[in-house]
Amino acid sequence: MSRVCELTAKGPMTGNNVSHAKNRTRRRFLPNLNDVTLQSETLGRGFKFRISASALRTVDHRGGLDAFMAKAKDSELSANALKVKKEIQKAQASA
Repeated sequence: MSRVCELTAKGPMTGNNVSHAKNRTRRRFLPNLNDVTLQSETLGRGFKFRISASALRTVDHRGGLDAFMAKAKDSELSANALKVKKEIQKAQASA
């Protein structure tokens, strides 16, 4: 399973472990990913995503999944999230 956020494309970063003696060894900083179900008010159902904790806070701040998807860049979204975004746009256009 990929360690990449489906909504923000946040992934692993690399850096150094630095000891007290300033010895440096390579390490990875992994994003804090959580499996969540986000509700779409337009479609009236939930969607399962694997997103970072910061992305979850951003979804709440913007006012829900529908508002987040309206502002989200297509390049950052996963294939699954892009499909949901298109569904939401289609439902909003017909309503």
